Amino acid sequence: MMAESQSGYNVETIRNLFPILNRKVKGRDLIYFDNAATAQKPIQVIEALTHYYSHYNANIHRGLHTLADEATAAFEATRHSIQHFIGAAVPEEIIFTKGTTESINLVASAWGNTHLQKGDEIIISSLEHHANIVPWQMVAEARGAQLRVIPIDDNGVLDMEAFQNMLNEKTRFVSIVHASNALGVINPVEDIITLAHKFDALVLVDAAQSSVHLELDVQQLDCDFLVFSGHKIYGPTGTGILYGKKALLEMLPPYQGGGEMIKEVTFEKTTYNELPFKFEAGTPNIADFIALKPAVDFIQDIGKKNIHAHEDALLRYATEKLETIDGLHIRGNVANKVSVVSFTIDDIHPQDLAILLDNQGIAVRTGHHCAQPLMKRLGIVGTTRASFAAYNTFEEIDIFAQALNKSIKMLK
Repeated sequence: MMAESQSGYNVETIRNLFPILNRKVKGRDLIYFDNAATAQKPIQVIEALTHYYSHYNANIHRGLHTLADEATAAFEATRHSIQHFIGAAVPEEIIFTKGTTESINLVASAWGNTHLQKGDEIIISSLEHHANIVPWQMVAEARGAQLRVIPIDDNGVLDMEAFQNMLNEKTRFVSIVHASNALGVINPVEDIITLAHKFDALVLVDAAQSSVHLELDVQQLDCDFLVFSGHKIYGPTGTGILYGKKALLEMLPPYQGGGEMIKEVTFEKTTYNELPFKFEAGTPNIADFIALKPAVDFIQDIGKKNIHAHEDALLRYATEKLETIDGLHIRGNVANKVSVVSFTIDDIHPQDLAILLDNQGIAVRTGHHCAQPLMKRLGIVGTTRASFAAYNTFEEIDIFAQALNKSIKMLK
């Protein structure tokens, strides 16, 4: 077994913060390698949820009583935490949504339905999650715009020359994934943003996968929008982030109507609230957003660079192990990627493999990973995906490799 990835990184101390890692599955110690789908939650996140409901459960922003004040302060503290987490200029550039999917839909609807004209072009890539395909298809069809797709090579690397050739005076928007959820491949978003801005096109970065692994600074990137989900960064489900440049957010119309997003309402006319509340209609997911802050604090306390170094060592170790297995093909086997190893095995269906691995206590993800066009481009039905987090170990990878070999023998 390989030694720990770096001195001073105590994975056992980190693991002790995650109660779920103590459970058994099918009589075996749980090995959780499905982190790209959702990360497990440290105890401080779980306790923040129960503390809110036990001590100061109340609706926020408009109440004058003590519980409402406390809930509002905790809720808005998360907004400030996210602002610093991604380097936004001001907290009102942080919009709370229910996830990456809703964040993209918000931009596609609010911007697309007011700014796209017939013949305009939107660019996405072959690597996109369905959440960064379907909303743009819908708004393009409604507005008579064209959706264009950046091609990739067989390893999932973007054809940047093709992208540059796509850009023209009709290009209005580029929506690009930072790191592929299916393959782990990291896209050169800095170059994409620079090139797109030369044509005055806006750029949205889908950071659903990268937000937990890579340092993000939206001002340095100069992206116009950036989106991600709280449950990928050790926080609760039902929490999503939309970052947008303040001037752009102020220009956009509301996405939904209702309480909170209004300033004054009469039957004749309604005026809308200031940022960020203009885009946060109705009672929000108060408890889960309050519990998102300790998830961010967890990452910041360890240091994202330290976590990334550990995960990268796990990825390299797992890659070396898997490359020794006959008939196994790693998809997206490139140097610049996050801690995702996605693979196929000759004559074995990924679902059959996942069932046998689960019988040995190992949780992986199989299928098309909400990236059907990507799978079609690669000529496969899907992959088996193992993805690693701050709490995973080299010993778990050793057990995983042994379980893979055992499963392959059973299926062949």
